[in-house]
Amino acid sequence: MSKFPDLIIAAAALSLTAAPALAETFGLGRVALPEEIAAWDLDVSPDGTGLPAGSGDVLTGDDLFQEKCAVCHGVFAEGSGNWPKLAGGEGTLADKDPLKTVGSYWPYLSTVWDYVHRSMPFGDAQSLSHDEVYAIVAYILYSNDLVDEDFVLSNENFLDVAMPNADGFIIDDRAQTEYPVWRGEPCMTDCKPSVEITMRARVLDVTPEKTSAAAPVTEAAAEAPAAEDKAEDKAEAPAETEVAALDPALVAEGEKVFKKCAACHQVGENAKNRTGPHLNAVFGRVIGGVEDFRYSKGFEAARDEGRVWDQASMAEFLKAPKTFIKGTKMAFAGLKKEDEIQAVEAYLMSFGD
Repeated sequence: MSKFPDLIIAAAALSLTAAPALAETFGLGRVALPEEIAAWDLDVSPDGTGLPAGSGDVLTGDDLFQEKCAVCHGVFAEGSGNWPKLAGGEGTLADKDPLKTVGSYWPYLSTVWDYVHRSMPFGDAQSLSHDEVYAIVAYILYSNDLVDEDFVLSNENFLDVAMPNADGFIIDDRAQTEYPVWRGEPCMTDCKPSVEITMRARVLDVTPEKTSAAAPVTEAAAEAPAAEDKAEDKAEAPAETEVAALDPALVAEGEKVFKKCAACHQVGENAKNRTGPHLNAVFGRVIGGVEDFRYSKGFEAARDEGRVWDQASMAEFLKAPKTFIKGTKMAFAGLKKEDEIQAVEAYLMSFGD
C-alpha cells in the first residue's frame, strides 16, 4: 500500500497550522538594532538633514582632489577619458549633446556630498573624513566657478550655496497622468497606417575626439589678454613674421605636450573659453585679460598691474603655475622639462587672433 496519501494529508495539516504565522512574517531574521540602522543610514537630504558637523576649504580640497580624484576626473574636474566630467557644461542643457556636470545639471549640493561620502574614492569608498569630504566638495564647486578660492564649506553654510539648475526639475506625475493611458488594452494589429524613420541618432560615439589646432590648452597660456590691447599686439610684431620663424618640428612637439592642457584650454579657429580661457594670441597680451572669463584674484591683480605674457613669464608659469600666480585656479602641477616648455611656447606662438 502506497504511503503517498499519508504524506499528502500530513503536509496539508502542517500548512493549515503554519498559515496564520506565515501570513504576518516570513519567519526569517530579526528586527534590526538601532545601532545597525545607524551604520547604514548615511544619506543626506536636500534640506541638510543627515549632514555631520565639519568644514573644508577650496585649497585643501584642491590637494585632496589631485591625490584621490584626479586620476579619473581630471586635474580640473574636467574628466579623464570616459570618466565623468564634474565641471563645465554651463548653458548646454538645451544643446543636442548637453554636458551634465555638478555645475550645469545637479540640483542639490547634498547629492554631491552624499555621493562623495558614500562611494568615493573609487575602490576605497568611505575612507574620507567628514572634513575631507567638505573640502573636496568645495573644490568641485570652485571648479564650476560657483565659489571663490577662499571659500570654506561647512554644515553651517551648506544650504547657502545656490546650485544653478536647482529649479530645472519637475515633479514626476506620470503615475497620475500617463500610466492609465499606457496600461489600457494594447493594440496588436494594424495599429498605425505606416512605419517610418523620422529621426536618426546624432551622437553615435561618446569617445572623446582628438582635435589638432582647434583643441583646448594649458591654463598657463590660458589666462590670456584683453581686447583693448589688440592694437598694441599688432604693433609689436606681425603674427605672420613670428609664425614663419617657428621651427615646425618644435611646434609639432608642442602640440603633443599641449594635450595635457587641452581639457581646459582651447586654441585655434573658433576657440572659446572653457574651464580655462582660450589661448589665441596669448603672447604680448595682458595677463588675465581675456574678456568674459572669470579669473582668480591672483590673475585679476596681475591684470590690474598691467603685467604681460612674454616668453619668460610664460615659461615661469608653465613650470610652476601656483608659484607664479598665487591662488591660481589651475591645479596643474606644471611642466618640469625645459624642452616641453619651449615646445608649448612655440605651439602657442603659432596661433594669432
